[in-house]
Amino acid sequence: MLDTHAHRVIEPRVLYFGTPVVLISTENPDGSTNVAPMSSAWWVGGSCMLGLDATSQTTLNLQRTGELVLNLPDSTMVEAVDRLALLTGTSTVPAHKVIKGYTHVADKFGAAGLTPIPSDLVAPARVLECPISLEASVQGVAPFDGEDSGLLAIEARVIRTHVRPEMLIAGSDRHIDPEKWDPLIMKFTHFYGRGVNLHPSRLAKGWQVPSVRSFPHEGAETRSAGVESTSATST
Repeated sequence: MLDTHAHRVIEPRVLYFGTPVVLISTENPDGSTNVAPMSSAWWVGGSCMLGLDATSQTTLNLQRTGELVLNLPDSTMVEAVDRLALLTGTSTVPAHKVIKGYTHVADKFGAAGLTPIPSDLVAPARVLECPISLEASVQGVAPFDGEDSGLLAIEARVIRTHVRPEMLIAGSDRHIDPEKWDPLIMKFTHFYGRGVNLHPSRLAKGWQVPSVRSFPHEGAETRSAGVESTSATST
């Protein structure tokens, strides 16, 4: 029988209990595409709700254009995602990001080693390497977690879905095979895939979240058989 006093009351540093990483593509004022990792996202029906920093270039772009692409990386893309974790497309880095170690980079596709490809219905490019990409339009923006939190809740409607054919259940043209889809998970600022801590996290260091696993060196690629080694706040 469980002890009724077994739990402790705590104040967690973050509430990232485990959600898929999303690489959000948005169009910059100069027509180039910004790409940024985040993991505060959930889907219901044909829409997605996003939690974003109000000062990020991603947020500024999607509020201006109303368009975005939700690119879903699998666990093999962890290194590319981690390269983006502390980069921002905002030329003047906000003070609250400077203290976490963020720096400005204009070409984040290049910095991450990712490939932009045209979308069908929106201006921002998709990410070629992502097995799933969702073109979307902004439906609403509202303050989140209090007026002074610096956070926004953004509702996006998915208007086109791109999936690699090999990700589909055999014989189906609309059902993704859950055995083949292995999303990259952000759990308490650390990267996971199939329950394994995959790779060192720049975001965890920036947020001063303790590491739970030691890695031989930062550039190691593979952390478990068959699995190669965003952040929570889009930039």
